[in-house]
Amino acid sequence: MGVVERKLRDLEKIKLQIIEQSWLIVEEEGWQALSIRKIADAIEYSVPVIYKHFENKDAIIAYFTRQGFAMMAEQLASAVDLNKSADDNLYNIATSYWKFALEHKKCYEIMFGLGIPQCEVVNSIKEMKATSTVMLTCISKCITENNVDQIDLYLKFKTFWSILHGIITIEFLSNQKTNPEEVSPILTDAIQGFIISLKHHNN
Repeated sequence: MGVVERKLRDLEKIKLQIIEQSWLIVEEEGWQALSIRKIADAIEYSVPVIYKHFENKDAIIAYFTRQGFAMMAEQLASAVDLNKSADDNLYNIATSYWKFALEHKKCYEIMFGLGIPQCEVVNSIKEMKATSTVMLTCISKCITENNVDQIDLYLKFKTFWSILHGIITIEFLSNQKTNPEEVSPILTDAIQGFIISLKHHNN
């Protein structure tokens, strides 16, 4: 192995250490406790070494945010069954969202630390856009299958995401231990009501 390859390997090793230690801090103390100094002390490197890989704490949080949305997009997409109606798939997406949030609570907290991201942010980050696309596509199919006219797709999309995020946030604030496989009856009721609202939009 040449000198350049060895240096690149060592740099990658340090970056992985930074990521792993950052996640340990997040899991043990919460993402608000994350700091460059704390990471440097934990991996026994100087602060400037951390800055070679991440320009600041926000850059590390952005890394975990992109990673989280990539995982979420994959999980939501896997909940879609092309042999089922769009209504059924929208409900499946909602329950998959619930399970993801509860199974990856710390990651979800980082992803939504400032609430649901604005459209311009979503569209500028491919991992976020992949997540929103799964939801938007399914809602659009619901509208088509139910022959709904004169409806604001993006308003319905924001409403759908707000329902999911709101119920998840309330669940987190309750501090109760919840089984991800046991979908909240509140979520079930809310999503069923949302689907019904799409069907009867013209009435």
